[in-house]
Amino acid sequence: MSERDPRSLIRIARESGVAEDVLPVDLGQRVRQLRKERDWTLEQAAGKAGLARSTLSKIENGQMSPTYDALKKLVTGLGISIPQLFTPPSQNQVNGRMAMTRSGEGEGHVTVTYDHELLAETLIQKKMLPYRARIHARAFEEFEGWVRHDGEEFLYVLTGQIRLYTEFYEPVEMKRGDSAYYDAAMGHNVISISPEDATILWVTSLG
Repeated sequence: MSERDPRSLIRIARESGVAEDVLPVDLGQRVRQLRKERDWTLEQAAGKAGLARSTLSKIENGQMSPTYDALKKLVTGLGISIPQLFTPPSQNQVNGRMAMTRSGEGEGHVTVTYDHELLAETLIQKKMLPYRARIHARAFEEFEGWVRHDGEEFLYVLTGQIRLYTEFYEPVEMKRGDSAYYDAAMGHNVISISPEDATILWVTSLG
């Protein structure tokens, strides 16, 4: 893969994740999670399931194991199937994650056509890859063909002016504040058309 190709950034991001152990479902916590997702009180959820409030409270707090009959009532009240009750939430749905990148402190990846600064590098298993790019290229011919990769991409012009080339559309000129959202599997390239190198924010989906 050419060093000019930003697809390498996508590969770097995908390889930075680590496998996470999948723990057995805590039934009480799962029931409480499902109830809170519906914004129901204990009374409301117990009423919909046809259970006593005290019974549901004990189930959520791990003080009793529900009978099969109680399980059937729970899934009916919650509007789910029994397998869903025992399925843990997606490992990618992590609440409370945050990463801040100070200006100029992102991880740099320098290429002939672009200088990339990867943002939020401390977060693993991201669904998006955000990065800032300084555009050196001044002509389409500086690229070795179209750039293509999986996912969707959002581009926002921070400074200067650019020309966005895409495989199925006419080239468009964009200035500070302009943005574009496109299928990244469609060939695309960006050049700077301002005297100085333009800078853009790119956000690429990883899933």
